[in-house]
Amino acid sequence: MIPVCCPLHSRYVATTSSSIENLFQLPLGEFTAARNALATKLKKGGHGEESSRVKTLSKPSVSAWTVNQLFWRHRKSYDRLMQSGAQFRNAQATQLAGKSADLRKPLEARREALGELSRLAADLLKEAAHPASPDTMRRITTTLEALSTLSGVPGAPQGGQLTDDVDPPGFESLAALVPTVGGSKGTGTAGAILPFARKAPPKETGKPRAAESSEKEKARAQKEREAERLRAEKAAEKTLRDAQRTAEQAQAALKTAAARLKEAERTKAALDAQVEKATEELSEARQAARRITSEAEDAAQAVTDAERALERLQKS
Repeated sequence: MIPVCCPLHSRYVATTSSSIENLFQLPLGEFTAARNALATKLKKGGHGEESSRVKTLSKPSVSAWTVNQLFWRHRKSYDRLMQSGAQFRNAQATQLAGKSADLRKPLEARREALGELSRLAADLLKEAAHPASPDTMRRITTTLEALSTLSGVPGAPQGGQLTDDVDPPGFESLAALVPTVGGSKGTGTAGAILPFARKAPPKETGKPRAAESSEKEKARAQKEREAERLRAEKAAEKTLRDAQRTAEQAQAALKTAAARLKEAERTKAALDAQVEKATEELSEARQAARRITSEAEDAAQAVTDAERALERLQKS
């Protein structure tokens, strides 16, 4: 095995990583064949470990593939959602710490970014001939919400190489994601993020109003997330209605075209019958012409023979 510090190995690792990234940018139907081809190429090149790693890559679901395409093809819009999600989480942490923070601005930015990505996702699905069903759109928006909530958290799922949907974290996980503002003396955990850890029960502080306010903020945040999901579902339903309307129009146009085709076939059949009859009449006419021509030639020959016979009689 070549040492990691070797420049040649570093370039090889970068090339392999780039090849894997390219896999997740391909049309969904080409993923499996391209993955197998890359694994075979790596194995033939003597890189069995990398080949085995590539073989384990699962083909993404349609919704995960769409989120990956948003990451690769609409990076600015994607990063805008991730940034707004991190800002919203930090604002929540500040409020939970008992300080003043504006939740509306980052929440509105997150909502706008999510709406833009939902529209782009519907366009990507249409372009790739995948149905933008309400269920698919819901799973896409749920994954985007989860990624934005976990943006910047160590070990959290990242866009670009997803193989399945990402579920949003629950309240307990969200509580564990909140940075400790002005942490306890001697703990050294100020500003630390503990991903997916269970938050320890708070000590009695004699401030029930602050705890009550915290619960209200959590409930309001949940309602806002539900509202965002409902808006995304409505947008997906509108996309579905538009697609259905387009399909109905196409169906009507198809019926009209089928009727015209049927009429054209009837006209063609009538013309074919006329052509067949005319062909038969032409054949009969040609035969009659040949017969009359033969009779005319015979008559002309008879006249010639008669003239010669008369001439011989006159001479004798």
